[in-house]
Amino acid sequence: MDAPSQVVNFGPGPAKLPRSVLLEAQKELLNYKGLGISVLEMSHRSPDFAKIVKTTENLARELLNIPDNYKVIFVQGGGSGQFSAVPLNLIGLKEGRCADYVVTGAWSAKAAEEAKKFATVNIVHPKLERYTKIPDASTWNLNPDASYVYYCANETVHGVEFDFVPDVKGAVLVCDMSSNFLSKPVDVSKFGVIFAGAQKNVGSAGVTVVIVREDLLGFALKECPSVLDYKVQAGNSSLYNTPPCFSIYIMGLVLEWIKNNGGAAAMEELSQIKSQMIYDIIDESQGFYVCPVEKQNRSKMNIPFRIGCAKGDEHLEKKFLEKALDLNMISLKGHRSVGGIRASLYNAVTTEDVQKLAAFIPLSDSFCLMGQHLDFWGDAW
Repeated sequence: MDAPSQVVNFGPGPAKLPRSVLLEAQKELLNYKGLGISVLEMSHRSPDFAKIVKTTENLARELLNIPDNYKVIFVQGGGSGQFSAVPLNLIGLKEGRCADYVVTGAWSAKAAEEAKKFATVNIVHPKLERYTKIPDASTWNLNPDASYVYYCANETVHGVEFDFVPDVKGAVLVCDMSSNFLSKPVDVSKFGVIFAGAQKNVGSAGVTVVIVREDLLGFALKECPSVLDYKVQAGNSSLYNTPPCFSIYIMGLVLEWIKNNGGAAAMEELSQIKSQMIYDIIDESQGFYVCPVEKQNRSKMNIPFRIGCAKGDEHLEKKFLEKALDLNMISLKGHRSVGGIRASLYNAVTTEDVQKLAAFIPLSDSFCLMGQHLDFWGDAW
């Protein structure tokens, strides 16, 4: 048990889980609460699993102060499944079959492309040459006939995060919160739909939580598969089909952990502390470490950076990753589409974990200015 605990996982998802959650799941794996069976083999129609679902829902409602006129459902398909589910459920709200999309990174871009299969998509701002900022909201061209306005609160690949909730003038607001869900408090009443894959901040891969306002149910297109229909799932309490039982169970344990550790407000405070540790090193490196994202739009969850110059020195970045792995720090490689380094600092990543990374990243001015092709990490560690 000791050796694995030494590993620090900065993975972007599936991501690190709280150790206490893993130990609880381990303890209950073969015999859940004295039933003699595992959650993995438990009937999803049983009273015991119904209690797990309800407990998980109640924790989500409590932690986010979800109003009573919102349904909370647990579905499969991940965020990518919701790229289709959102237009299939909401595009029928208005006759024109049009939707507004804010595209600030890879995931919102994919969502917009998927929506084009079912609707006319209006990108509300000029196309960004690079995903390094949030377009000024005052320049957005919202279509008053759009059925909804869609955005991604935090772009996992590019490290761009909204620090505000868009004012969409009373339109239905839809948000993909997959990578910053429950990392901070959110006013759910400002949204029509919120969805989030669990595997970053609130659990393991396999389950996606959807929070949908009740008055938006019942507008699904006739071609919408029943398994993606919010009204069908809500009407069946997430049990229309066999749900991802074990993933829901793990989510419940993580939500309980968040509650016991101060809730969303405490997670936000820790996120600020953790991310600032790394951004301070980047900003004080005289340009040797480069985060491409504009400061006001930097993510607290995912920190991408290059080493040596804005485009990155592949030799140094390879050496960085090798030495990090030697020190049991894993999953720091940037997304394949952007390269470089990426540190994901989700809720379960501790301040001690981040301190270890911060101690590893060199601060020496002489290295930053002179050591670009030296085996610095080999000498230092």
